[in-house]
Amino acid sequence: MASRPSKRRKLTPPLSDDDGPSRQFSTVQKSFLKSAAGWDLEQSYETKSRKGKKKEKESTRLPIKSSDGRIQQQKGHKDDQESIDSDEEWLERADEDGSAVLSEPVVPEQPKIPKREQLLKAQEELAKLASALQEDPEEHPGAFKALAEVGQSPHLEIRLYSIGAQLNVYKDVIPGYRIRPQTGAPGEKLSKEVRRVHTYEQALLNGYQSFLKELAFLAKGDPNLPEKPKQQLAALALKCACTLLTTHPHFNCRGDVLRILVGKLSTKKVDKSFIACEKAIETLFRDDEEGRPSMEAASILSKMMKARDYQVDESVLNLFLHLRLLSEFAGKASQDQVDRPNGPTPLGKKQKQKKEFRTKRERKALKEQKALDKDMANADALVTHEEREKMQAETLKIVFATYFRILKLRVPNLMGAVLEGLAKFAHLINQDFFGDLLEALKDLIRYSDEDLEVDHEEEGGEKDEDEEDAVLGVRNPTREALLCTVTAFALLAGQDAHNAKADLHLDLSFFTTHLFRSLFSLSVDPDIELGAQSLRLPDPDSPVRPNKVNLQTMTVLLVRCLTAILLPHWQIRSVPPLRLAAFSKQLMSASLHVPEKSCQAVLALLADVAHAHGRKIAALWNTEERKGDGTFNPLSETVEGSNPFATTVWEGEILRRHYCPKVREGVKLLEKELSG
Repeated sequence: MASRPSKRRKLTPPLSDDDGPSRQFSTVQKSFLKSAAGWDLEQSYETKSRKGKKKEKESTRLPIKSSDGRIQQQKGHKDDQESIDSDEEWLERADEDGSAVLSEPVVPEQPKIPKREQLLKAQEELAKLASALQEDPEEHPGAFKALAEVGQSPHLEIRLYSIGAQLNVYKDVIPGYRIRPQTGAPGEKLSKEVRRVHTYEQALLNGYQSFLKELAFLAKGDPNLPEKPKQQLAALALKCACTLLTTHPHFNCRGDVLRILVGKLSTKKVDKSFIACEKAIETLFRDDEEGRPSMEAASILSKMMKARDYQVDESVLNLFLHLRLLSEFAGKASQDQVDRPNGPTPLGKKQKQKKEFRTKRERKALKEQKALDKDMANADALVTHEEREKMQAETLKIVFATYFRILKLRVPNLMGAVLEGLAKFAHLINQDFFGDLLEALKDLIRYSDEDLEVDHEEEGGEKDEDEEDAVLGVRNPTREALLCTVTAFALLAGQDAHNAKADLHLDLSFFTTHLFRSLFSLSVDPDIELGAQSLRLPDPDSPVRPNKVNLQTMTVLLVRCLTAILLPHWQIRSVPPLRLAAFSKQLMSASLHVPEKSCQAVLALLADVAHAHGRKIAALWNTEERKGDGTFNPLSETVEGSNPFATTVWEGEILRRHYCPKVREGVKLLEKELSG
């Protein structure tokens, strides 16, 4: 049997050069494999651009209506299939009680730094900044802002340390001149040193202003703090303001510092901070040589009292008595105008002065020198004598305007301070203002009794405790009348009395008559030897403060009034005999009823009157040397109408047997002056 022939396979013929595409593919493959060995796959992956986050899917939920009626669109949420992979995964996260708990993002807790460590860190930072500023402040202008930022802490101790550090730094680095605003153009070329100084001064001024704003906020009381920390910060802020005012009154933002102190003086509570503010302003008034700081302080005080309807403490008004113009100012002023001691400028042409010849170069150099001197004077805060007098005159007008408003309003608790202040400023009051002032004093005497009656009628209604204390505890019409009389005669003594009477036709007989009629009521007053502040027991918790104004007793005021009437230094020889005799008789009768110290004062005054006018009143003690008709009327409406020479002084016989030996000696001295 013949075998089958083997199957022959068909072989693919080799590629020839004529096969174009196949040969090109083989070439590319070879070149790819050859270059793949030198690739840097990590670097190519690093430089490969990343895909951005997928855009959030647009919300397909319907809007909802909130409880306040607003329509809000709900934010889109992922589907349940995206948020939860499967039901099994959800079941695995369930709690043992069967309730499903959704996974929440875990927020890492901030490590809590202990308070002591924060305090030490703040102290180190404050010490570092303060040392840098004190060594070379111009190299660290940004340290002022950094000091303030350290104080922005919720801890009270850190805030206290920050305020104290800023105070010490500003006390050391504040220059002795006032920083003026930069007047150069923005693109002006400046040297490196000048630009450095300008940058430092601007940083210092900005930091100082921010510090004063912080002090003003704390002085009023931070509403976000409890009561005790609030009081501590307020006390420290007021102390810092007092220190800055007394140490650097010439520097910028002086008005802001004064407003902080005056804001404290506007309160009714008198504490240590209140007294410290008063002493700071007293120091400013006493040491001010320029005049402008005193004028600003007086203006702010006057505006504050006017805004509060003069319901302030009496010591605030007494601050005006510490002004230097009381002893330096030579002119006279009122609430509207000021009279200069040199008088008005004479009219007419000025006398020509011989003109000195100067070249053009010399005139230019002289002009530049004058401008330079003016800038230096402004930088050194120097003022001329004329500028200081101008400032003092404006201050005096502010003081008189305040006094006159209080007189018109008749504020009870300030009347004593106002009248004594007017007596202090008597030599500086203009004669044109003198007449209006006397009329105001007369009205005060006329209506003081009526005002007191109205106050007693309103006593039955409900009143505040402070209001009752101000009206019932301080108001005393007899004392006010004595103060008005003392002030009127002190004003006349401060003027040129002869010219005042001739030009203004002033007559003080109203005050003389009122005093004569009130002698008997004064003699039986049980409080005649008590002062305005002695009628009430002192508060043991109130701080002790020296008050030397409106503390004189009514006996002292009475002696001052009688001395001005019976022994005036400007016309001591022209007192009428009827006036001398009438007052002598009334005083001898009153001395029988007053206490022993007041009796001694009255007898000493009568001894002085007898020494000066012995011949005019000797007839009252000797009936053989006088001749009179009619009867004596001690309750007469006028002094002359009492007919004093129709009576005899018999009270001396009783006073000789007085229980006090000093009174007996006073009577003997009086009779010795009359007999001599």
